[in-house]
Amino acid sequence: MNARSALFDIYGDHLLSREEQAPVAALVKLVAPLRISAPAVRTAVSRMARQGWLVPIQLPGGAGYRLTPRAVGRLRAAADRIYRQDAPPWDEQWHVVVVERAADRAGRERLRSALSYLGYACVEGPTWISPRASTELDALLAGERIKAECFHASYDGDARSLAAKAWDIDGLGNGYRHWLERARELVRPATRHQSDEEVFTIRSELVHEWRKFLFVDPGLPGELLPARWPGKDAAELFRAEASRLLPAAGRFVDCCLAGGPVSPVPDPHRGHEPRPSLEPAPRSGLRAHRRSAQRPRPGR
Repeated sequence: MNARSALFDIYGDHLLSREEQAPVAALVKLVAPLRISAPAVRTAVSRMARQGWLVPIQLPGGAGYRLTPRAVGRLRAAADRIYRQDAPPWDEQWHVVVVERAADRAGRERLRSALSYLGYACVEGPTWISPRASTELDALLAGERIKAECFHASYDGDARSLAAKAWDIDGLGNGYRHWLERARELVRPATRHQSDEEVFTIRSELVHEWRKFLFVDPGLPGELLPARWPGKDAAELFRAEASRLLPAAGRFVDCCLAGGPVSPVPDPHRGHEPRPSLEPAPRSGLRAHRRSAQRPRPGR
């Protein structure tokens, strides 16, 4: 886990509900259990400010950073997906986006990554589809200065086959199975006998690895997924464990924000088995694939 990713996790999971800001000193304390150094934190917040995610402010506890409106919107949208319940019924309409070609390779890669994050998959050339429109799409296109034709469409063929061509559903299912196995091992030691800091560390890793599915899982409706979809079991485990661990993790966050002393995390190798990692297996099975597919027919 790098400093930038950890800070996005902490701002999104804890600081959104705590005035959307924190002193740098508190951020350093918060990421210390994740084995991230103070210099790495300072470099990361400066970079995030240059990118428009944070704004420097002066707080009673010293220099700090507050989320920008853009960051608040992105993190709230991400939270809705991270803690998602069952998706609403699907109307069998696809949202189709036909984008113009970006002028440079870097712009094309940014656009591809961003559209994938928003739940779209490329079916052919400039044509992207999603089972539902993203509320962040307009801001993305405006930020990249890319024009696009957007419309809803029905599909005359088999919708499940179209989804299987656009996304690597088998690979995604394997990713969820792997996550489930590791997550059960990770949260097993998290009991009332552990310190708030230890529980915060476990929960942070759980949330961090779960967030990675935002980049590869578009949240397909159940009608488009195989029976006994492992993503459902994974989501239920994540929600239950994230909720169970939140009170202790929240106490640690409040202690850091208040500037109180934080006890060090005990050496995990002293008298205990090493804590399992949630680092995923090779990621090839977790990426949306660009495959040829018949374009949907515009709805009437």
